[in-house]
Amino acid sequence: MSDAIRDVVVITGASGGIGADLARIFAREGHAVALVARNGERLRQLVREIAAPGAPEPLVIELDLEPSGSADALAAALRAANVRCSILVNNAGYGLAGKVASLPRAGQTGIVDLNVRSLTDVTLALLPDIVAARGKILNVASVAAFFAGPGMAIYYATKAYVLSFSEALSHELRGHGVTVSALCPGPTTTGFQSRAGLDAPLFTLMKPMDCRPVAEAGYAGLMAGKRVIVPGLFNKLSALISHIVPRSLSMHAVAWLQDVRRHD
Repeated sequence: MSDAIRDVVVITGASGGIGADLARIFAREGHAVALVARNGERLRQLVREIAAPGAPEPLVIELDLEPSGSADALAAALRAANVRCSILVNNAGYGLAGKVASLPRAGQTGIVDLNVRSLTDVTLALLPDIVAARGKILNVASVAAFFAGPGMAIYYATKAYVLSFSEALSHELRGHGVTVSALCPGPTTTGFQSRAGLDAPLFTLMKPMDCRPVAEAGYAGLMAGKRVIVPGLFNKLSALISHIVPRSLSMHAVAWLQDVRRHD
């Protein structure tokens, strides 16, 4: 058996939704993948689905990325498996619907811990290997990144960070052969809505995209080196409108939409 270090695509939040479909696409395209999430059983089910005959089995890393120190644990798990991250997909994240004053403090700081601190720490921990591999980074942001978000203020703010960080890092790394892309989907049929505390009435007005086309757009944009990827016509229009409509008006619209969607 060879002791050579293998390059892998590291996908966080891979147990469902966009992350799982990205794993399916990377595996379909012949990439070795390392799947990271809290739910190890769902990861192992995904491995049984995507493992290719004769190819190394996808690596499962059962890990909660929210606590401090998780990026070091992830890096250690990759070293122990004798693999190197050449492509990083930062997909893990969540949000909570409601006004800041009414939501639990721990839940709101947890959003920042996972969506911002952990994403940043994982990127920094794996960046030397990505640079050495002249690889790629895909950060899953949201069309929410283009707006201030009354009713989901912290989630919107964290996604604005992800977009800004991705664009700046893309500029910094352009001389190193590394591309950085931000995927900015709108409403998508994932488990996000349930965890966030959102109902579906809005979707009768604005049909969510399925995960698969969002993931396909993310993969294609990443491989093409696109800096910002906004899948879907409605989401592209929303991003465009964010640069035209006064901030005060867009905040009123977002606040109304969150009121429509939220359940207590």
